[in-house]
Amino acid sequence: MKQKKNVVLVVDDEPQIRKLHSITLEAHDMKPEEAEKGGEAIRLAVSLKPDLILLDLGLPDMDGKDVIAQIREWSQVPIIVCSVRDSDKEMIEAFDLGADDYVTKPFNPDVLIARVTANLRKAAAQEAGEPELVNGRITMDLVRHEVKIDGERVDFTPKEYDLLRYFMVHRGKMLTHRQILHEVWGAAHGSDTQYLRVYISQVREKVEPDPSSPDYIVTEPGIGYRMEVMEG
Repeated sequence: MKQKKNVVLVVDDEPQIRKLHSITLEAHDMKPEEAEKGGEAIRLAVSLKPDLILLDLGLPDMDGKDVIAQIREWSQVPIIVCSVRDSDKEMIEAFDLGADDYVTKPFNPDVLIARVTANLRKAAAQEAGEPELVNGRITMDLVRHEVKIDGERVDFTPKEYDLLRYFMVHRGKMLTHRQILHEVWGAAHGSDTQYLRVYISQVREKVEPDPSSPDYIVTEPGIGYRMEVMEG
């Protein structure tokens, strides 16, 4: 029996970019579908129920961020923005609206596919409802509230545990300072970035092979943090 291919909706008003995306996706055994306008993308997201959306922001009929906002009203499909807009402000706005990742043009196709694969894997795991989260040397037992690093149990304070869990659930996704603070500490702490930095440092001390040069929780300057997807 043939395995079901992941459907990726490519939204871009430039035909050559859509073609490049489609060729790259097909080479990695995915099924591309194309849209050149925002309204068309929203309609196809409803009818096709794609596994992932690659979205340009500069569309002829509406801004891509409005596409994100409308789709997030009813769907948690992974959305990767692929845009020439490279300012921190644009990225933060896209992430706060619900984008899962952001790749700036011109892009390396291998990097794009790695991001696509990581987001598809994460979405599939969330749908399955894991009692255990695993990323490289880190294992979190969500039933026992235990964390093991390289198979050895390591103690975490309740807030450190909540922070690590948030990163593990959203591994591979760029997370803004405000998103992390809002979800882990609550709305009142939305601007306490120094507070967050202290906790990030504490968690890195426990999970990183070399906390001074982190591999797992990496800093995205001016935006936030990302937990990289690591092999076991």
